[in-house]
Amino acid sequence: MDRRQFGKLAVMGGTAAMMPGFAAAQTGADADGLRNLAADAKPISAEERRARVAKAGALMRANDIDAVLIEAGSSLVYFTGIHWWRSERLTGAVITREGEIAVVTPFFEEPSVRETLELDAQVLTWNEDEDPLALIGGWLSKRGLAKGKIGIEETVRYFAVDGLQHALPDTELVSANPVVRGCRMIKSPAELALMQVANDITLAAYRHMYRKIEAGMTPADVGKLINGATVAMGGNPEFALVLLGEASAYPHGTGKPQEVREGEVVLLDCGCNVHGYQSDISRSFVFGEASDEQRLVWNRMRKGQQIAFEAAQVGTEAGKVDDAVRTYYQTLGYGPGYKLPGTSHRTGHGIGLDGHEPVNLVHGETTKLAPGMCFSDEPGIYIPGDFGIRLEDCFHMTENGPRWFSTPPNSIDDPIG
Repeated sequence: MDRRQFGKLAVMGGTAAMMPGFAAAQTGADADGLRNLAADAKPISAEERRARVAKAGALMRANDIDAVLIEAGSSLVYFTGIHWWRSERLTGAVITREGEIAVVTPFFEEPSVRETLELDAQVLTWNEDEDPLALIGGWLSKRGLAKGKIGIEETVRYFAVDGLQHALPDTELVSANPVVRGCRMIKSPAELALMQVANDITLAAYRHMYRKIEAGMTPADVGKLINGATVAMGGNPEFALVLLGEASAYPHGTGKPQEVREGEVVLLDCGCNVHGYQSDISRSFVFGEASDEQRLVWNRMRKGQQIAFEAAQVGTEAGKVDDAVRTYYQTLGYGPGYKLPGTSHRTGHGIGLDGHEPVNLVHGETTKLAPGMCFSDEPGIYIPGDFGIRLEDCFHMTENGPRWFSTPPNSIDDPIG
């Protein structure tokens, strides 16, 4: 699920949503002898990053694009290794179809930026009274691209796009999606291995936490247990969304106070990263004895998840996976479409360096599934005013179809898997 609205919050109104830096300091759980599952995980190599730049160049040539502009964020990490944040001071990179790289950053930030730069690149620095987009424009002009076609990565902010257009008024600015998505959507074996470790850690943290839940606990209490186990096993917590009782009926919770109560649903949606690559797993169960209705909805949702998994075949349009689930749910009286009771959100999202990446398993998405693509599978069922059930497991596409990163549970009585 999309938790970006919770990103600046640690705990709000009973909903725990942990920032990466905050979570490690707020774990509140002993290690209990948990083993570091990430100890042997290998980060992405410089050699692989060079291969990514080469692939980007090939995609630029195929799509008649001369260079691409990316900002600080996951795409900058993906291609260059640079870990940096976004602010009003631009740090980014330009990559040409010939594989030349220019990194632009404030003069006083250059030493820090170079700490994580893994590839050969020209570092262009600018002072506070200078325009970084004019600097980029000059670098591109020297390569004969003053009238070229420049791809803009889809998350680049408007001030950078506008500034580059003013710096190079005769340049055509186009979407870099064919290049950046073309690279990032298809995960390498090294990326898949890191995602597998992250998923192993989150699932193990759930198993560790499950036996420790007690009546009266708040979402923050449960979140600390999960994040404590995650840190002990070598993961970096990304988020811990804990929804209790009626709050489980709303995909991203409510501001009302919550606590664990007998006979009520506990919905967990948590993830971590290992060397930047993320997990995203949800589990729903009942504290105490589940009612007949809770069991029924849990079983229906689990079948919906399996229907989505089986529909995800190489060559199938991503939107058809979402359609398959809704067709089944409608036979049960849910919906139609995104109406409630039923599933009010997409069946799944892409995942990798970002918890949410293109493309989505959503009605109307025509991108065809291909080996190396990774998705969440989470067609939750929500009954407003009562409860909701969401099971979420991620899978990656192989030549022979989908393969789970985490194996879904088969029973509300054994709900972790």
